Amino acid sequence: MKMPNGNTDSGVHLVFDSDPIAVRAALVTLLASPAVCGMYENVRSTIEIVLAEVLNNIVEHAYANQPGTIHISLHPKPEGVFVVVCDQGLPFPKEVLPQGALPAIEATDSLPEGGFGWFLIRSLVQGLTYRRNAASNHLSFLLPTDATTPNVH
Repeated sequence: MKMPNGNTDSGVHLVFDSDPIAVRAALVTLLASPAVCGMYENVRSTIEIVLAEVLNNIVEHAYANQPGTIHISLHPKPEGVFVVVCDQGLPFPKEVLPQGALPAIEATDSLPEGGFGWFLIRSLVQGLTYRRNAASNHLSFLLPTDATTPNVH
């Protein structure tokens, strides 16, 4: 895992391989970064859920489990943590983010394996944007938090 720009203004920028083990290591680093580590545990949990969903979607869908790299930056803001994620994987179909509708489930059905990620992401972030620039995907959003709130154990 590379940190080309390192930590700046309490933010962090990482570049890592698109594989599940590298994603796990990146999540540990991101959650320990100054941009996140001082927050309440429930806020950190929300951040972890969103980042894990986004990064795992890149591994599974954008790169379709092929080699590639992921760039992610977290920048603390008064209203939360601003996140930018870039990859050179496949674009979203029609270059549009999934709507994030929950799958239809009957009371007698078992829960489906997928279909909840984009619902969670859309429910937990603000200002979600996606654009395809040349051969790169660029996703950005704000994770709303009280960035000055200390972590409580």
